Amino acid sequence: MSSLSVAIPSLGWPEVLLRLAVAAVLGGAIGLERELRERGAGLRTHLVVAVGSALFTLVSAYGFRDFLVHGGSLVRADPTRIAAQIVSGIGFLGAGAIIRQGLSVRGLTTAASLWLVAAVGMASGAGYWEAAVIATAGALLSLGPLRVVAFRVLARFRPPLGRLLVEIPAGRSPAQVIEAIEEKGARVVSLDVAQEGDRRSVAVDVELAPDAAPAVVAAVAEVDGVLEVRWME
Repeated sequence: MSSLSVAIPSLGWPEVLLRLAVAAVLGGAIGLERELRERGAGLRTHLVVAVGSALFTLVSAYGFRDFLVHGGSLVRADPTRIAAQIVSGIGFLGAGAIIRQGLSVRGLTTAASLWLVAAVGMASGAGYWEAAVIATAGALLSLGPLRVVAFRVLARFRPPLGRLLVEIPAGRSPAQVIEAIEEKGARVVSLDVAQEGDRRSVAVDVELAPDAAPAVVAAVAEVDGVLEVRWME
């Protein structure tokens, strides 16, 4: 065996299997948390992204060893040339997980978890076990216990959240309804519009002061074209 072939690193089947298995376990752990919360990208998606990222990393670093050996000193290679494309390529999956519903945007956390899982897969494929495990533990902590703590802390400083159900004629824009709500000092958090025959049902989640609900309902009821207004805590 030539000195060149000895100098070029390689991996055997046991090591390749171990790295892909670790990527699958760590990515699946984050995906399971998303699955339990009934998110669009769950266990299988996160697991596949992690394994795919690990495989790209392995191919980038070790997949062309025979070519490098037989190419002699004329061949130069960057072991990160393929793996580097994962960082930009994962953005396509992340964009598909983001959904806009009215004024609210959903799926940002799932998109971020897919991005992180890709990094975990790359770290596993490179054999950087410490970083992969620490990142996974941090993600599970952020998506689980930290989310509950943050919600309880922020709930003390945020105004109460309520829902306003408004019926307007079909084809009419809810823009005037939103303006009437905001004129009373309330903030529109999300807006869902559904068509029901000759009517449009508009469900508006708002943040407002504790005693402001009656004034908001009265203001919306005075909007031209509003057929019905209901307030729900």
